[in-house]
Amino acid sequence: MDLPLSPGLILSLIVVVIGILIIVKGLVIVRQSEVMVIERLGSFNRLLESGINIIIPFIEQPRAITMIRYRKMGDDYHAITSDEIRIDRRETVMDFPGQPVVTTDNVTVTINGALYYQIIDPKRAVYEVENMSQAVEVLAKTTLRSVVGKMELDKLFESRAEVNNEIQAAMEEPASKWGVKISRVEVQDIAMPEEVETAMRLQMAAERKRRATVTEAEGEKAAAIAKAQGQRESAILNAQGDKESAILRAQGEQESIKLVLNAIGDSEENKRTVVGYLLGQSYIKVLPNMAGEGERVFVPYESSALLGSMGMFREMAGSPEDAVANHLRASGNQSGLRGGVVGGAATGG
Repeated sequence: MDLPLSPGLILSLIVVVIGILIIVKGLVIVRQSEVMVIERLGSFNRLLESGINIIIPFIEQPRAITMIRYRKMGDDYHAITSDEIRIDRRETVMDFPGQPVVTTDNVTVTINGALYYQIIDPKRAVYEVENMSQAVEVLAKTTLRSVVGKMELDKLFESRAEVNNEIQAAMEEPASKWGVKISRVEVQDIAMPEEVETAMRLQMAAERKRRATVTEAEGEKAAAIAKAQGQRESAILNAQGDKESAILRAQGEQESIKLVLNAIGDSEENKRTVVGYLLGQSYIKVLPNMAGEGERVFVPYESSALLGSMGMFREMAGSPEDAVANHLRASGNQSGLRGGVVGGAATGG
């Protein structure tokens, strides 16, 4: 038996269905770190934060934001545009394709950069700019060209951190008007023309060769300086040794002459006789060397006077050794050291 459907029952069913639809449409769950911009009859009303939220269907609608993301397929980047009603507040990375940039030394390089940004004010990101992600991308590209265009190629490689900081500083003010915070900018890769890269390799090899040559030259210089200093110190020590040796010999001869003169008397004639004897003795020591260097020996005339002085000295006081020994015995001095010095000076050996 069929139940008759009264108009009241049908209306009740319609109301129930509409109520279910309103509840389903009006109940919105927003996830953590997301936010939704709600418009009421086309104008901004409020932001829906994370959690359970209720909106009025057909009267309140979420406003979508246009986002551009790049997907790398092989060596190419493909842009993907989407309208999203849920705005992500997390830090987002935009890896845009490489951009050709001309440096101050007229070298065209392709720079691939990555931009890290975060939406701080969703309302501004939706209403202050037509396409927020595209605006940020274009701003990053133009700022990159402006900053790199003021640098030379060598400085660009040496100061990537400086480039990143300058780009970030230049983008902060305009991006803040769109409710976007630029976290950091990274220059990932710098591609150069093949001929420029080859020239840089040759330059680097030449620079390393130059450094090696300079290092080798500095080593040779240091070695030469050390050798010269060693020779100088050796010469100084040898000269000092010769000086001290000569002084000691002179002091010994002086002591010997004094002892001889004390033994035979210190008159002028005896002084000349002793001096002549010592000179003649030195001359005789040189004769064997002179004879050994040649077949003939020429004795100068003055040598006869020296030899005569030596004979006269021996006739007057015997030998100098005897005269010194007699003087020492007479004075009671038994010092073997002074006798040794006198004997060495008198005999020369």
